[in-house]
Amino acid sequence: MRYEEFALVGRDLFASGLISSHGGNLSVRMGDRVLITRRGAMLAHLTDEDIIETGLHKNDSGVALASSEIIVHRAIYRQTNALAVVHAHPLCAVTLSLYQDTLVPVDSEGSYLLHQVPVVAAAMTIGSEEVASLVAPVLASYRVVVVRGHGSFAVGQFLEEAWQWTSALEASCQILYRVKLLGQPIKEYRQQSENYHTW
Repeated sequence: MRYEEFALVGRDLFASGLISSHGGNLSVRMGDRVLITRRGAMLAHLTDEDIIETGLHKNDSGVALASSEIIVHRAIYRQTNALAVVHAHPLCAVTLSLYQDTLVPVDSEGSYLLHQVPVVAAAMTIGSEEVASLVAPVLASYRVVVVRGHGSFAVGQFLEEAWQWTSALEASCQILYRVKLLGQPIKEYRQQSENYHTW
């Protein structure tokens, strides 16, 4: 069951253009164990052998094959109640992260689901203690966060939920990107919209 969920979410991430051929990673927490995609795995074509089991707190033989982002996934599980993590590279979200410290959706669905998405900046953006220390505390309060110039980390109680936040993030960022290209003020239609940037 777990492997099927990994395969379905991995395939959908690639089909939606949210990762490159060998980009992104997925994980699920099971008690003090973590199931995580293999280092360099093609998420669109996952097999049982691409899912690596290792410890949440301690390394074991499996950690050598685990994704290079294992340190970030572990930190998230230790500091949140998440049971699943999706890490992707959504193009518009990453683009906007180069200019903004917070991504505030202007569309209805993004406003309702996400309110706002924090952007964190790290000098070492991939698989580092720095990213782990920045991302995990944010995800105690938010469903998704963007690492500037790198990608998103989303949490859920299962992979499909974390995938939903990732998909909603990119859909909202595509709209936000187009709004910025038009260069015109939007006609506000939401109640309490002045509070969205504070949530």
